[in-house]
Amino acid sequence: MSPESKKLFNIIILGVAFMFMFTAFQTCGNVAQTVIRSLNNTDFHGSGYTSMAIIYGVFSASNLITPSVVTIVGPQLSMFASGLFYSMYIAVFIQPFPWSFYTASVFIGIAAAVLWTAQGNCLTINSDEHTIGRNSGIFWALLQSSLFFGNLYIYFAWQGKTQISESDRRTVFIALTVISLVGTVLFFLIRKPDSENVLGEDESSDDQDMEVNESAQNNLTKAVDAFKKSFKLCVTKEMLLLSITTAYTGLELTFFSGVYGTCIGAINKFGAEEKSLIGLSGIFIGIGEILGGSLFGLLSKNNRFGRNPVVLLGILVHFMAFYLIFLNMPGDAPIAPIEGTDSSAYIKSSKEVAILCSFLLGLGDSCFNTQLLSILGFLYSEDSAPAFAIFKFVQSICAAVAFFYSNYLLLHWQLLVMVIFGFSGTISFFTVEWEAAAFVARGSDYQSI
Repeated sequence: MSPESKKLFNIIILGVAFMFMFTAFQTCGNVAQTVIRSLNNTDFHGSGYTSMAIIYGVFSASNLITPSVVTIVGPQLSMFASGLFYSMYIAVFIQPFPWSFYTASVFIGIAAAVLWTAQGNCLTINSDEHTIGRNSGIFWALLQSSLFFGNLYIYFAWQGKTQISESDRRTVFIALTVISLVGTVLFFLIRKPDSENVLGEDESSDDQDMEVNESAQNNLTKAVDAFKKSFKLCVTKEMLLLSITTAYTGLELTFFSGVYGTCIGAINKFGAEEKSLIGLSGIFIGIGEILGGSLFGLLSKNNRFGRNPVVLLGILVHFMAFYLIFLNMPGDAPIAPIEGTDSSAYIKSSKEVAILCSFLLGLGDSCFNTQLLSILGFLYSEDSAPAFAIFKFVQSICAAVAFFYSNYLLLHWQLLVMVIFGFSGTISFFTVEWEAAAFVARGSDYQSI
């Protein structure tokens, strides 16, 4: 197998492994609050929103140390160990206890930070300047297809059910745990890419030991430098402006990945299909994500108008979705009790409108995330690791805050928070993009500070 073929093989395996893991985890997140509502009339008392708040809070803090962990352990073992913790979290739902549920939430927060840092490292070492776009597209498409499979199962398995029984819960989460473990094991199929500089056989063992020691020192220096650069980049004008946009992606991530499915499952007027509609909602979010990511990935090569039109499309699509959700969903849907809600919305609640909004949420999310990744890679090509660490830090901490307030705020207040941040984040993104375009027009390197 040629070196290029081996790298492409690694990217495909990386994408397939993530597809399996996140088929399990995203399906788990989508139904967690609904399942826990069914458990709260037993000895178990917990909140899926609180669990997600813990996960994203720990995730944000852990981003500060994970580059050092991946440097020492390596990307392959880092992803394998993280996959085991993902599987452990999902397995907790087979027979949940509050202490194990929240403890697993802490561990998976750490594991998520390690996993995504290692994924970025693995993607980078298996790509070059000519293949990074293609490889990112392959990985994105495989990752987002995870939204289909688990939610498709939920849609058919829970059709006609108004309550989630113990046997239903165990069947689903045993299957999801096995799927997550399959993805975890697949990381061992990733092969080490051929190094550009391979040690010759005639080198002495002393020379090899010296190079190993120098390499270890270099890795430590790089880790410390990246840590320092992260703090310096935090206070630059460009990063502060982009942080508002990033904060919005964290808030809407929480909404479409956890809150919206719970709202659909709580509306009694949807009848016997209310629980299975959660799965269908996840499928259409996935369709929107894949369509947007694929379309804007292809257009990026020949886009003469920059990133702003895509972000403008994203916010318009999201505002349309928020308005339809505001009209179509009762205000108490996110915090409804186990019995669901019989409250009336401003219009007669429609399943078709609810699923349309799922598609719009996915499409809008792909608009923002693809363009944020693009502009960060463009502005900070020399400091990409610290820049993306800040991106993940801000996004995850805002997602944690959103999961926390989702326990208490009515739907219209949650939508208002997203509208405010969405509008502000769009304006701030436009500002940075206009300045970036000006630097490119003058033929200058874009440097912060």
